[in-house]
Amino acid sequence: MTKILPGPASVELGNKLAEELGVETVPVEAKSFPDGESYVRISGDLENERVVVVQSTYPPQNTHLVQLLQLLDAARDMKASEVIAVVPYLAYSRQDKRFRPGEAVSVGTIVRLIEATGVNSLFTVDVHTEKILELFRIHAHNVSATPALGEFFAKRGLKEPYVFAPDEGALARAKSLAACLNADYSFFQKQRDRISGAIKTSVKEFEVKDRDAIIVDDIISTGSTIANAASMLHDQNARRIYVACTHPLLLSGAKDRMMSAGVHEIVGTDCVASEVSRVSVASVVAQSLRKTM
Repeated sequence: MTKILPGPASVELGNKLAEELGVETVPVEAKSFPDGESYVRISGDLENERVVVVQSTYPPQNTHLVQLLQLLDAARDMKASEVIAVVPYLAYSRQDKRFRPGEAVSVGTIVRLIEATGVNSLFTVDVHTEKILELFRIHAHNVSATPALGEFFAKRGLKEPYVFAPDEGALARAKSLAACLNADYSFFQKQRDRISGAIKTSVKEFEVKDRDAIIVDDIISTGSTIANAASMLHDQNARRIYVACTHPLLLSGAKDRMMSAGVHEIVGTDCVASEVSRVSVASVVAQSLRKTM
């Protein structure tokens, strides 16, 4: 029998996933001690059960990571027959290689910590780069949120939609979403200073006048890259500009920054709980989980 443990960062998504799979949830109690240390308690029997722990690790990522590790370890200690981690947003995934001498390859550290709990497999959603999955010695699966986002936008009545990636690295994601909408797609040229983090987007001309544009990315943190792209599309008389992303972190005034650049609507998924999380990934995650059940 399968049971879902909705972690404190993903209670709503965990409950939706349980509904999709037709299985029960086991409540998780969570709190922080006065010194900031995390406490979790699983309120149910897990012995000989197949347990799916659903816990995203968006900011405060260190707290959410510790809670994830605690839940995975506790589930194994409570004699679950199998423990599966569903980590919709995998923190530190952008530090997947050594950009400067002496840097920690942070995602490698996270991978080893997760594996140390004795977890059997892991599912994540739109991981920043699929090469990260090769670091795992356990079965690690990447789930695409594009079908869920495509279904959302297909119902919006868009006019001649044109899908954009904010940089060439995200082009595959834009192509995939465009296929869902039978739309055109393209990308912007972006350069980032590895020390300062400053972003520069090159000006490009697109046939976007009086058409609806969608800028799609996996993670939106400060929104600076998206704002640069949206401003160009606005200047080229796009009808409406939408932003779609899997992980809407929206830090440091990101939402206001993008809206001020001409964005009509920001649409994120519930991989990260936020005010713009209008699309659930419960269905696509459930489909992937069923293949292993």
